Amino acid sequence: MSDVPRKTFLITGASSGLGRAFAEAALAAGHTVVGTVRNESARATFEALEPHRAKAVLLDVTDFARIEPAVAKIEQDFGPVDVLVNNAGYGHEGILEESSIEELRHQFDVNVFGTVAMIKAVLPFMRRRRAGHIVNVTSMGGFITLPGISFYCGSKFALEGITETLAKEVKGLGIKVTALAPGSFRTDWAGRSMVRTERSISDYDALFDPVRHARQEKSGRQAGDPTKAAQVLLQLVAMEHPPVHLLLGNDALKLVREKLGALEAEIQRWETITRSTDFT
Repeated sequence: MSDVPRKTFLITGASSGLGRAFAEAALAAGHTVVGTVRNESARATFEALEPHRAKAVLLDVTDFARIEPAVAKIEQDFGPVDVLVNNAGYGHEGILEESSIEELRHQFDVNVFGTVAMIKAVLPFMRRRRAGHIVNVTSMGGFITLPGISFYCGSKFALEGITETLAKEVKGLGIKVTALAPGSFRTDWAGRSMVRTERSISDYDALFDPVRHARQEKSGRQAGDPTKAAQVLLQLVAMEHPPVHLLLGNDALKLVREKLGALEAEIQRWETITRSTDFT
């Protein structure tokens, strides 16, 4: 990797899961990584990964007022942020009717508004330099849906749309933007990191109880390897023309292709009605 230009990565949610894997791979490749963490213990653990190039910053991405000054200080203390990886996020599991508006709001605060706040904080620096790469970790759940994760899928659908639009807005400014959409990876996403709403309406039992049970059983045995995902991230940020959307995992590829095929069939089926609404 000696011929690869060294970059400074800013990775949110860097203490565990894919964020930790991304940070470890970037450090191993000789890059500097600034990771956001939630407490002092996580800070010490993260900085122990590489005493000179692993820097941790205490930051909750839902503390929107702190994000802009925190990024400005990172730029001042550690140099230009070349790559922003918006990885911080979590999954909410619950039938929509059983789940609260407060749970929906927090899901969007973390997965969408926190990401956008980070983007808005780095963009002025990247725009002035006419360089940078923003990678938003979305999900195959930004393309497909499953019963019981409507809030999560809604947040990831939103982030996919925001990412694609942003890519068009900054394309002429030298800034690259990618939505990285993993399938099921062997992290704590479906385990301790998932927030689950208690069941309360028996009408949904037959539909959802098997889904919840299967997800819990699969946790820790997912096919996706975070280490391999991290290597893809390094390839991605080295590309001159990276994709705007990149799926990760065979399950993501299969399910998204099935969804797109079903959507095209539905569009064709109702095309006559679709075309009937214009002035003639």
